[in-house]
Amino acid sequence: MKGFIVYPTYKNIEDRTYVQLFGRLENGQSFVTQNLIKPYLFIEEKQLKKAKPLLTSFKTEKTKLTNFQDKKVIKISSKSQTDLNKLQRALHKKEIQTYEADIKPHFRFMIDNNLLGSIEIEEHIEYESSEKIDRIYKNPTITPSNQKPNLKIASIDIETDDKQDNLYCIGIYTEKHKEVFMVTNKKLKKPYITSCKNEHECLEKFKSKLIELDPDIITGWNFIDFDLKYLKEKFEKNKILFDLGRDNSPTRLRIEAGFFRTSSADISGRQALDGLSLIRDPFIKEAPTIKNAHFKTFTLESVSQAILKEGKLIKGKQRHKEIGNLYKTNQEKLAEYNLQDCKLVYDILEKTKMIDLAVERSMLTGMPLNRITASIASFDSLYIRNAREKNLVSPTTIFKERKERIKGGYVMKTKPGIYHNVLVLDFKSLYPSIIKTFNIDPSSYLEKVKSKKNIIESPNKAYFKNQSGILPEIISKLHEAREKAKHEQRELSSYAIKIIMNSFFGVLASPNCRYYSLEMANAITHFAQMIIKLTAKKIEEKGYKVIYSDTDSVFIDTNLGENKANVLGLKIQNDINKFYENFVKKEYNRKSYLELEFEKQYLSFLLPATRKSETGSKKRYAGLKEVKGKER
Repeated sequence: MKGFIVYPTYKNIEDRTYVQLFGRLENGQSFVTQNLIKPYLFIEEKQLKKAKPLLTSFKTEKTKLTNFQDKKVIKISSKSQTDLNKLQRALHKKEIQTYEADIKPHFRFMIDNNLLGSIEIEEHIEYESSEKIDRIYKNPTITPSNQKPNLKIASIDIETDDKQDNLYCIGIYTEKHKEVFMVTNKKLKKPYITSCKNEHECLEKFKSKLIELDPDIITGWNFIDFDLKYLKEKFEKNKILFDLGRDNSPTRLRIEAGFFRTSSADISGRQALDGLSLIRDPFIKEAPTIKNAHFKTFTLESVSQAILKEGKLIKGKQRHKEIGNLYKTNQEKLAEYNLQDCKLVYDILEKTKMIDLAVERSMLTGMPLNRITASIASFDSLYIRNAREKNLVSPTTIFKERKERIKGGYVMKTKPGIYHNVLVLDFKSLYPSIIKTFNIDPSSYLEKVKSKKNIIESPNKAYFKNQSGILPEIISKLHEAREKAKHEQRELSSYAIKIIMNSFFGVLASPNCRYYSLEMANAITHFAQMIIKLTAKKIEEKGYKVIYSDTDSVFIDTNLGENKANVLGLKIQNDINKFYENFVKKEYNRKSYLELEFEKQYLSFLLPATRKSETGSKKRYAGLKEVKGKER
């Protein structure tokens, strides 16, 4: 039976650790698998004697594995994660370095079994059922799958008085069900309104219906920070258990006040995905389903008008006063307003395919739906799997202070003016291409070099083994998958892969990453600067003027007519790519993956001057672009 993992977790039961994978089966039923595991970590073999006094209740075994410095490691396993966590702290106190000690049991289980988003549970295995979940599997055999899920989504919205003291109603909207739970003494005629005599009854009926509908994803607009937070407070005030998940665990919230951190909700077996956060995610602004939408603000009204061409039934700054008046005079109209807000969020996510994009990203990285934007964790999930195939273990994450900023891309000083028939050529996916070309890779990075034989030296004097590294192989696999998705016209898949590939550079530059190295991250940007400068030099050697360059692009003033300039653009593209084929082979004994592409021609192009200066502004220009023979 195939299924999709919605919510992975683990539990310690009677001093044993069990991994639980909650999700949705291909037959539409909800499930959870429960597997007994033995958590483990690694230390260097030479440290075993020093660690031995701490290992009396742990199992140790020799392995064929090594760390990135080719030192053999010992595997240490435990009955429970709790004991392993204590051991890790004790080992670090003795200054014994550990490897992969910080990986949570459910992610360890998924990595070891090469599970990403989709799985297959062994056939004909017996299962149990409960009030909250259809199938409970005990210790099944689980293998990878590529099953695309059909997840159940519930959009929720609440309405309160303007002081948020009194709850008026709670709305639920799903594909097949719509309902509003109204706190009222009146008998309301609309069939989708359920009258509740007080808040306590409203909360109880809402919770009961939510569990009956059994959604995989619960959503809304500013949903966690407002709706869930408010509901949690009301549940506690009314002394009702706030357990909205697929077992009896209480729903927990983590509310973040800062702009750069998003709040989260832990609802056992389900995911709370805020519609606002999904749409505002900077990684998806160029997604094929959203790139042509322009939002004045990120209010529900603004976004729904831009995407759906419809909006809220009550608008403006005075709407809270109008909501209060409706509660007193026309509760059916209030219910309609409440349900419309639920429907708008549901329809926005459907039309933009934000959940589908989240599923694609989950199936590529193995991250649960609420952590697909966690670039470091996604990188870990992919890298650790591929490292294990090469018998390598990864270091335990230890935060390192970043003493200086990473070097950025090169931006050329310009001469302001108006130019004509300007060609723009871009390096396709420059940073990923550099990683592949020059083997920028954590397992290949060398802190010390005795001999430069078969070694790649970056412009910032970082050194890498000249071999087939893990990160370049991951990028190659993703690139192949993206080309296949493009060929099959699967736009969302292609875009999901692009997001992941483009995140890798930032991960290596973060002190929170287990593979963090400023020298390694700077090697990428220094190579990029070298390449863009060398490209400009080679173009100018051909007699053409490079008037601007920016990170991965060059702008060429041709002084030619429109058609001749286009021909020249293709010629420069091919000449430069041929140059890099030879240059990389000769200087680094590597294959070049650098690919310059003639992107467009500006028929007229303006480089403005900076204030009180004769120098051109950086990253500011305007142009009249040629499009299939027409001007734009």
